[in-house]
Amino acid sequence: MLGKLLSFFRNKEVYHDIIESLVAALEAKDAYTSGHSQRVSDMAYKLSKGLGIRGVELQNIDISAHLHDIGKIGVPDKVLNKNGKLLPHEWEYIKMHPKIGFDILNKSKGLKSISENVLYHHERWDGKGYPKGLSGIDIPLGSRVIAVCDSIDAMTSVRPYRQAMGFEECIKEITINSGLMFDPVIVQYIEENINTVRKYLKPKNTIF
Repeated sequence: MLGKLLSFFRNKEVYHDIIESLVAALEAKDAYTSGHSQRVSDMAYKLSKGLGIRGVELQNIDISAHLHDIGKIGVPDKVLNKNGKLLPHEWEYIKMHPKIGFDILNKSKGLKSISENVLYHHERWDGKGYPKGLSGIDIPLGSRVIAVCDSIDAMTSVRPYRQAMGFEECIKEITINSGLMFDPVIVQYIEENINTVRKYLKPKNTIF
């Protein structure tokens, strides 16, 4: 029994190291994602707990949120680091990153269980997302949570081509897109717990 317990903790430590190494590799490639992965992970964990998610599913959402953009490792540097809006053909490269991330994670026995959360985090509730155009509850719950948190962090962060939105303006956009981009149940929770959700946001010392 002790041997199994020690093996469990060793495996957790190994996978934690793998996760941190993957994120560090991405942040070395793309300066604009520095801090973004951790902020989205923190927000997704807190939002998931608020929604009543517990146990293994909560842990999987936390980890997959931390690794949601890992597929950008396979996107050309000139696209990731472009100082301005992307052209249509450049967006096609960006749209490949969920599948690349899925393929990376799917090769690991310990990370395979979170790979679908990463694959589908750019799907939309109305079916107009990518890579597969899933809609509604066909999108994994973890992906739906990550989608909201990813958007909140992106909108409230400075980008080379625009200023950051204020929190109120950001939440207005989230509300407008309830049932379009985002799961209405998740949006309703945010609206009903606005002051709690505001505390999820962390100060940004880096540009994303």
